[in-house]
Amino acid sequence: MISALVRPLKFALFTGKAEPPPFATRRTRVPAPRWLTPFTTLDGVRLAELALALYLYGVAGSDLWDRLDAQKVEAPSPLVLQMAFLALSLPVALRDRWPLGAWRAALVTLPAYVFVDRTIDGFPPQGISYTWPLVLTYVLVLYTVASRNTEGVSIAVWVVSMAFVGVVNTNVLPMAGAVFAVPLVLGYNVRARRGASARLAEESQLKVVAEGAQAVLEERARIARELHDVVAHHMSVIAIQAEAVPLKAAGDARQLEEGLAVIRSLSLDAIAQLRQVLGVLRDADGRKETTPQPDLERIDALVANARAAGLAVLFRRSPQVEEVPQAVGLSAYRIVQESLSNVMRHAPGATVSLEVARERDELVVRVANGPGARPAESSAGAGHGLVGMRERAVLLGGTLEAGPIADGFEVVARLPLEAA
Repeated sequence: MISALVRPLKFALFTGKAEPPPFATRRTRVPAPRWLTPFTTLDGVRLAELALALYLYGVAGSDLWDRLDAQKVEAPSPLVLQMAFLALSLPVALRDRWPLGAWRAALVTLPAYVFVDRTIDGFPPQGISYTWPLVLTYVLVLYTVASRNTEGVSIAVWVVSMAFVGVVNTNVLPMAGAVFAVPLVLGYNVRARRGASARLAEESQLKVVAEGAQAVLEERARIARELHDVVAHHMSVIAIQAEAVPLKAAGDARQLEEGLAVIRSLSLDAIAQLRQVLGVLRDADGRKETTPQPDLERIDALVANARAAGLAVLFRRSPQVEEVPQAVGLSAYRIVQESLSNVMRHAPGATVSLEVARERDELVVRVANGPGARPAESSAGAGHGLVGMRERAVLLGGTLEAGPIADGFEVVARLPLEAA
């Protein structure tokens, strides 16, 4: 308990160092004269503080000399007089750079001011003269101390100041307590508000960083979905074609050449789409790929690839879907692409019913398949495509339902047009 009380006193009187001035970059800067070669700019705030200190020094000197002449008393030694003058000016000159040092300077020089004042008024005095330079100097110092130190240090400064006043003149203790408390409370509130603003700025910066990280994760998820759709579809078709072409050709060189040409075309299309997805990541200059994204017009190519891979696809598209938002067209294309790829993997040779229609303000995509003509080789990795399709629908504010039906599987996606 005693240590908690003594530590702020020790900090304020001897060891403490105040916080740096706030908003240093916002201070008024003025160009320095050419003859001040070590300086390129001057701090306007500290120049104003210095000007005020010089003014108070002159005011204090003229006031004390006038009073000495009026009372016809012998002047104290020049050293004491200079200390009295500095009591009103030195703390103001130091308070911005060294707040606690300015307050300590006031404690050291104020006794000289009190001595000169009592010399003028005679001993024992009724009380010292509380002139406006004296009050202004000490109030400014107290405010700066409170705005740049903790509340414990401010309380310690108030206690020491009250003790000093009690030694000099106990009659003014209540008034001094109130006068000293006002700048200390004001400085404390300013410091608290400044700290809250700093924390708010830090939280805002952290929020910006978090939003940036979230954007990166969303972009990674988007690229992952695009890569999955491109790779899964084209690799499935290429694998099936590579297996079926030799069997279909049965030694016929022309049919074998045609089959290989189809595989080559699919491979080039896959490479082009991969380049489109990853182009902006590879480009050091930040240039984006200008090739149009797939849309509903390119679903015919998907159907042709699926038929070439052995699926019997029945495709119906209503005329109202000619013009849809780009995001909806891309998502519909990817959903059809992934659905056909799933059929190739899990029900090769099946009959597929594909329908793309517009119902009121929604684009509806239905993909249903029957049983496969031959068993699927593997179901490894099943499930990720459905997750990607559902994410695409949800991002547009739509829904996607996928599940088994009689002798097959069905995917129904509803993509709102207005939200897109």
